[in-house]
Amino acid sequence: MSEPVADPTPRAGPEAEQPPRSGRLARSTAFFSVATAFSRVAGLIREIFAASYFGISPQMSAFTIAFLIPNTIRSLFADAAIQGAFVPVFTEQLEKERREQAFRLASMLIFVVALVLGLITALFILLAPLLVPILAPGFDGATQDLTVSLSRLLFPILVLLGVSGLVVGVLNSYGRFGIFAIAPFFWNVAIIVVLVGLAPAFPEDDQIYAYAIGVLVGTVIQLAMLTYDLKNTPFGIRRAVLAPFKTKLREAFGSADVRRVLILMLPVTVSLGLINVNLVINSFFGTLVSDQAPAGIDKAFRIYMLPQGIFSVAVSTVLFPTLARFAARGAYDDLRATMANGMRLIVLLLTPAAAAVLVLSEPMIRLVYERGEFGPESTDLVSTALFWFAFSLPFNGLFLLLTRTFFSLQKPWLPTGIAAGNLALTALFSALFYSPFGVGGIVAATAIATAASVVAQTVVLRSQIGRLELGRLASTAARVLLASAALAGASYGIWNLLDSELGRGLGGQIVSLGLALAAGAVVYGLAITALRIPEASQIWRLVRRR
Repeated sequence: MSEPVADPTPRAGPEAEQPPRSGRLARSTAFFSVATAFSRVAGLIREIFAASYFGISPQMSAFTIAFLIPNTIRSLFADAAIQGAFVPVFTEQLEKERREQAFRLASMLIFVVALVLGLITALFILLAPLLVPILAPGFDGATQDLTVSLSRLLFPILVLLGVSGLVVGVLNSYGRFGIFAIAPFFWNVAIIVVLVGLAPAFPEDDQIYAYAIGVLVGTVIQLAMLTYDLKNTPFGIRRAVLAPFKTKLREAFGSADVRRVLILMLPVTVSLGLINVNLVINSFFGTLVSDQAPAGIDKAFRIYMLPQGIFSVAVSTVLFPTLARFAARGAYDDLRATMANGMRLIVLLLTPAAAAVLVLSEPMIRLVYERGEFGPESTDLVSTALFWFAFSLPFNGLFLLLTRTFFSLQKPWLPTGIAAGNLALTALFSALFYSPFGVGGIVAATAIATAASVVAQTVVLRSQIGRLELGRLASTAARVLLASAALAGASYGIWNLLDSELGRGLGGQIVSLGLALAAGAVVYGLAITALRIPEASQIWRLVRRR
């Protein structure tokens, strides 16, 4: 049980409990984007180190599948899924001035999550030899055995990430996004340090275990950082650490609020876990292409997630508590306006990123990964996957925001059917495309399914809350496409010219790709200004204030 407070009728008076104003939302989004950028860059550096050690070898593919298993379950039953179900209920209690009831809910859920995910972890460790062959049917005996061992070592991160998800939910409900955004930076740094420091202690064929140990260490550090930041909220560290131990099993599962969150989690698990489940489908069919394909798809996915995390995840995460507040108050005009503006911002930010990736996927992969065990053939495979991932960039960003809008309305079952259809389409097109088109066909299936899901979400959401400002969205999208085409032409032209002049040495690649991206960014900035896109003005005002 949570601790008693002096005032038996707490009020929503603390400044931290007031909804953030629009200027604060803009600053929070900007800071979250910058902090996430640092984290994503650190993640990219981690991938560079891993690629130099392991390339896209069978060992790296084994690690990819082994990490995907707990990470996918995390996406289904922990982390973002818990946040999606927990934040609306927690925020509603705060809005109704039931602070102590909200705190008790958080404490009980920490206990329930740690207990349930701990049982799942123990069960998987026992059944891993039976489950891994189902998820990686194309692996041979040695690679399959390595996957089993690595998955058993990595699976405890599920419990740590589940508790982290609830802590993040509390922090976000109080408008605290900083540590949440920067903690993954230290997660990645810890993995790199452990990999570099510990790998020499293992035989060459077993150095992949150093990578897995680094993931465990980094996850512990990340949870510690998030928990420490609770001191800046009324919930506090003590409740997070001590209150769950005082919770009784009957009390936790008998709580109406806990049951409400768990019921909300059922559809949320499918909707928010979609991107990881799609990656599992990609890896499943990848094992049928080659023992390098799963690692190749994963390496491309890491580059794909760089703009996705910096922009769409930042916008969706920062707007979610605000959408939940508007929904709790019945302020649907404000909710619609906030969501529609977020959609236009995602289109404005992710469409040019997709255009840049489409024309520069091969030089990007060559510069980032091609060294050590990662050779030109690996570049060809990974750049093909990245090229097709680019098509889903803006659609996946919109999917995240629309899904969170449904969650803020506490109607998560509506997008669940859409998400299930997405998975079915991904599996269907992957089965049709993997044999004739290889890795490119598998990833293209994901892009097709995601675009179809966004259309379906928009239709259903419009029937629930009315107009979604789709006319303004279409107008913005058309102008953004023109500006993105100009970016693509400028970027490719500059890169092609400099690449032939400077060659493929490291310095030459950095200069040619860096100037190509910079030129594209300048052309895009001038284009969106000339085309008078209103959302561009929001960004320029924010940049000038900074």
